[in-house]
Amino acid sequence: MNESDPIRVLVVDDHAMLRRGLVTFLLSFDDLKLVGEAKDGAEALHLCEQVRPDVVLMDLVMPEMDGSTATRAIRQRYPQVQVIALTSFREEELVQGALEAGAIGYLLKNVSADELAEAIREAHAGKPTLAPEAAEALIHAATHAPELGQDLTPREREVLALMIEGLRNAEIADRLSVSPSTVKFHVSRILSKLGVSSRTEAVALALQHDLLTGF
Repeated sequence: MNESDPIRVLVVDDHAMLRRGLVTFLLSFDDLKLVGEAKDGAEALHLCEQVRPDVVLMDLVMPEMDGSTATRAIRQRYPQVQVIALTSFREEELVQGALEAGAIGYLLKNVSADELAEAIREAHAGKPTLAPEAAEALIHAATHAPELGQDLTPREREVLALMIEGLRNAEIADRLSVSPSTVKFHVSRILSKLGVSSRTEAVALALQHDLLTGF
């Protein structure tokens, strides 16, 4: 690739409207070129073989194959491809998981167009970019050992409360007006933070220790 060639970018997100927004953003920069769109990690991995992007903008919470799993697979198969995690979530475990999988950047979806463009250029040059919230999450994770349940986010507490009511993922998604894949992510994070392997254990532990008292 010549220095004058545009940076080839693959966009991965399970929400079509967000993908379209990212596509529109890419068209406004002469040095960036969209080479493909994927709705989940499995499709992203397949497209990497076909279009050989320089940088992948990777959502993390997706059905089929999540972003961290896809990032790890892409970095193993195509080490020259850089991945930037672009997500709405700032949880410590998600930040750590994405970076451990090989992402060179971690940005929130409220990032400005210019900041995202610069992050893509930095990633292509092998330089990392972290949202301030992501850096803060890493520092907090390294310096704090939370008490049981204290690291649950407000949204995770909402989901846990609905789990205690006996609602299934689809019902929780309807109640909170979010996608089932987002609920699945929250449930997974709740189980991980509580150190349990099933919804039943999570509910029992929450009731036993009054984890939602005052919520």
